[in-house]
Amino acid sequence: MSFSSTAGYLARRAAQKERVRILYRRALKDTLNWAVHRHLFYKDASDLRERFEANRHENLDTIDKLIENGEASYDKWRHPDPYIVPWAPGGSKFTRNPIPPAGIEIIYDYGREDH
Repeated sequence: MSFSSTAGYLARRAAQKERVRILYRRALKDTLNWAVHRHLFYKDASDLRERFEANRHENLDTIDKLIENGEASYDKWRHPDPYIVPWAPGGSKFTRNPIPPAGIEIIYDYGREDH
């Protein structure tokens, strides 16, 4: 193997590892959306890990096909209403108490203001 082919192989392998890592993390987070209880999630997460590990030592072309199939499957089965942490963007408490706009004064005397 020449240096250029070795460098190309390593670059392709690194890109595949990154795509697999991202796919695994997304699928794992989505598994948590589908599982109502933690004991169900642990089994599903273990099954997901086994599916990823089963194809760990495939060749580069097969891995590319597996990644494409995995991404398509993830898009197809993604949860329609994923859990969002309440205070994160899109959550139920996000910007619930925003900073008041300039020029608005908040008085905390609740009806005991001096006129």
